[in-house]
Amino acid sequence: MKPELREESGWRDQSRLFADRAAAGRLLAQKLLDFQGGDGLVLAIPAGGVPVAAEIARTLRLPLEPLIVRKVQIPWNTEAGFGALAPDGQVLLNEPLVQALGLTPTQIEAQVAATRRNLIQREELFRGGRPYPKVTGRTLIVADDGLASGYTMLAALKFLIRQQPKDVVVAVPTGLLDTIKAVMAATGATVVCLNVCTRRPFAVAAAYRRWYDVADAEVMQILKEFGRQEGPPADV
Repeated sequence: MKPELREESGWRDQSRLFADRAAAGRLLAQKLLDFQGGDGLVLAIPAGGVPVAAEIARTLRLPLEPLIVRKVQIPWNTEAGFGALAPDGQVLLNEPLVQALGLTPTQIEAQVAATRRNLIQREELFRGGRPYPKVTGRTLIVADDGLASGYTMLAALKFLIRQQPKDVVVAVPTGLLDTIKAVMAATGATVVCLNVCTRRPFAVAAAYRRWYDVADAEVMQILKEFGRQEGPPADV
């Protein structure tokens, strides 16, 4: 599939478009109907991506799997990151930001180690030790609640692409155009983003009327509904 950007006409640079993540997911799913059924798989980046992905999976009648990727936090600002860690341990660093922040190798190693510990904990919580399903030759839809710096999504995509899927589609309700272009250029993925934003500063939360931190309990309840909290990996 040739990479492309699918967006909602007239929604560029708009704010407060979505009631919440679930509502955004239902709208996003309408742009993905050509992937309905078949051998596709929806992968959700917790925590905020899970309510979005669940609505996509329901509409398209596809299985849902959590994809655990964690940002590597800046030591003095845990809300921001300078890279991301993929499930297989591969580290993707925002090298220009690392240079700008003046991070030392020791600081980087310490933050990566802390992120790896957190990723293992999240894997156990949300996947219960289950291995990831085989994705070779499959169509993958990777969902999150927004695309800001893009490094978490990039780490997720590179992890999946190493396994040679047939197609990879990024599905996000809102995203920064510069980041969307960078993700497409780096991975060849198609991006479906309803609310493309061209101006900085950009905040994912600005697209939602109800924005909140998604609790682990909500994530686990959604995964339980899809039968993906325990048991063997999906291979359909």
